[in-house]
Amino acid sequence: MVTIRTVGIVGAGQMGSGIAYACAQSGLNVVLCDISEDALAEAITVITENLDRSIRKGLLYAADKAAALARISTSSDLSVFVDADLVIEAVTENEQVKRRIFRTLAQHLKAEALIVTNTSSISVTHLAASTDRPSKFMGMHFMNPVPVMPLVELIRGIATDEETFAAIADLTTRIGKTAAVAEDFPAFIVHRILLPMINEAVYTLYEGVGSAKDIDIAMKLGARHPMGPLELADFIGLDSCLGIMQVLYEGLADPKYRPCPLLVKHVEAGWIGRKAGRGFYDYTHNPPIPSR
Repeated sequence: MVTIRTVGIVGAGQMGSGIAYACAQSGLNVVLCDISEDALAEAITVITENLDRSIRKGLLYAADKAAALARISTSSDLSVFVDADLVIEAVTENEQVKRRIFRTLAQHLKAEALIVTNTSSISVTHLAASTDRPSKFMGMHFMNPVPVMPLVELIRGIATDEETFAAIADLTTRIGKTAAVAEDFPAFIVHRILLPMINEAVYTLYEGVGSAKDIDIAMKLGARHPMGPLELADFIGLDSCLGIMQVLYEGLADPKYRPCPLLVKHVEAGWIGRKAGRGFYDYTHNPPIPSR
């Protein structure tokens, strides 16, 4: 089985920084790469804050924080992955962007290096075809926020070999996560179930069955959900929600996955959730108030 000591991560956003934290605090060397130097600087700030939070909770010592940060290096050039045993792609949920990265990666990796994608919905087999090593490629879908959520979905492509799967399953355990194995169907397990629920909540708002506040209260108090579906949609990002629903709708050809027109309108307006300051809630107010 492949021994993974150094992990490269493409993308220093919320997911990439979270994955870097999980790997570094588990003793792995991490090379974090992004085209934006600002994103890399912000990622180190977020990782440091997460380590400080773990220290306050008694999960780490100050020396552990220093050691974890020392294991992380950053760069804006993919050539830094020359010694990586594994590269994890964690960029935006856009198939063309991901495929372009995978085509470029080949020239920078050693022959035995593995590649995984953190896609939450796109065909792993299709993405693997963009690489020079489909047998050493698979899906490793982390949940957001990575430092808190214990689950990782593992998805084989049609060409993924058993050695690759065994190495990634072992890595999942090493970084303190629990694996759920999913087949390579659109949106896999979690988002196949979760996003249609969110989409139905948007339809409930669209049809006037309840207000955003009442829909979220109903699901929190009536179904014991820690966060209402519209609050959760804003947290995920409405652009991401729409993208996943479109993958489901196009990939499964079933009208039950048709994205709600209100979800489409919010994305067209740029009201894509917390990261934009407005989604189904307006975050310029404290506490946030419903947008409509």
